Amino acid sequence: MNIENSCIVIFGASGDLTFRKLIPALYNLFRVGRLGQHFSVLGVARSELTDDSFRTKMRDALIKFEKAEGQELEDFCTHLYYQAVNTSEALDYAKLLPRLDELHDKYGSCGNTLYYLSTPPSLYGVIPECLAAHGLTTEEYGWKRIIVEKPFGYDIKTAKELDEKIHHYFEEHQIYRIDHYLGKETVQNLLVLRFSNGLFEPLWNRNFIDYVEITGAEAIGVEERGGYYDGSGAMRDMFQNHLLQVLAMVAMEPPAIINADSMRDEVAKVLHCLHPLTAEDVKNNVVLGQYVAGEVDDQMVAGYLAEKGVPADSNTETYMAIKCEIDNWRWAGVPFYVRTGKRLPTRVTEVVIHFKTTPHPVFSQNAPENKLIIRVQPDEGISMRFGLKKPGAGFEAKEVSMDFRYSDLSSASSLLTAYERLLLDALKGDATLFARTDAVHAC
Repeated sequence: MNIENSCIVIFGASGDLTFRKLIPALYNLFRVGRLGQHFSVLGVARSELTDDSFRTKMRDALIKFEKAEGQELEDFCTHLYYQAVNTSEALDYAKLLPRLDELHDKYGSCGNTLYYLSTPPSLYGVIPECLAAHGLTTEEYGWKRIIVEKPFGYDIKTAKELDEKIHHYFEEHQIYRIDHYLGKETVQNLLVLRFSNGLFEPLWNRNFIDYVEITGAEAIGVEERGGYYDGSGAMRDMFQNHLLQVLAMVAMEPPAIINADSMRDEVAKVLHCLHPLTAEDVKNNVVLGQYVAGEVDDQMVAGYLAEKGVPADSNTETYMAIKCEIDNWRWAGVPFYVRTGKRLPTRVTEVVIHFKTTPHPVFSQNAPENKLIIRVQPDEGISMRFGLKKPGAGFEAKEVSMDFRYSDLSSASSLLTAYERLLLDALKGDATLFARTDAVHAC
């Protein structure tokens, strides 16, 4: 699918996400020829910057984070523009009208506009209303799409309120709720691994799988995000957003066809089948914790309560583990153990499928179990564990593995990062890897 000429409007353009993730992602898409030459990027924020000062700031970020250099960098920066707007004041949005008209005329983008809300969640309902007040959401003149970063609400009540506000100004087909985990190559490969191999799909059910582990571990603490994190915690920050989406990809039924509607229908079905937790389930099947002061790489690090922006009496969890069950024919009785946390021994996101052991272990009472390990990050790849004879006399079984790593592919360097893939899909109008309203509510 070709990308139409378009203007990408980034609200919150002076923030960390823009120069660390969004601009580098767009630069790399430009560098490999995915964006072409007929696009523009309009940064919008309250800071008083000019086009030139915005370009300088983004150029410095690209040099720092992407080691960008030369004419290619300069060519990309000519597509960057900036407009100062008080994003909380509807009247100030009038400044966008002449700028957008100018850019659409210059690049022949015919009104096609992608709005990216790289802002605090408090503005997710405000910005669509202000855009609509100036006719900037109508599709009479080019398509209009809006990308919303997580969190999509604080709980089910605020999630529904936020959806109602956005839907008042944008149709569902215009709304792209971004979860960068779904942009990761290995998460997408879950579907190909399952549905293109006759070896795995017949075994992918309660008859052959004992249990499933999903881990999202981080070695770092909250760093400078203590104020934000304390209002979120591990449950909302990771489990309710990223890890439930990964769980859905593991457990979903085969879609009728690979398109946005069929894929997202199956994801929503899984999430609606998650067994509701009773008070007794919470007591027995949920573990919450906080990291304390300790030593990492021979250096002392602060505990969570001593981090900047964290109240001294906070009970926000930085670690959570939960046992989930899915009430459907395929997965009934199979526990899914999901865990995530900060300041854990290593950084890893992976899915481990534990297959049932043989009914009668002939060769060893401690025969290795069969496991399929899908490593999402880092060192993306797949490992299959099984038993073979240990060298020497007798018939003792030993666990061995067959491994595949994306880094071994000659084309690995050309793989798109999560933000590159998702931005490209949004520009194409492909919502397959973006969360839909019903799935968000189910999460």
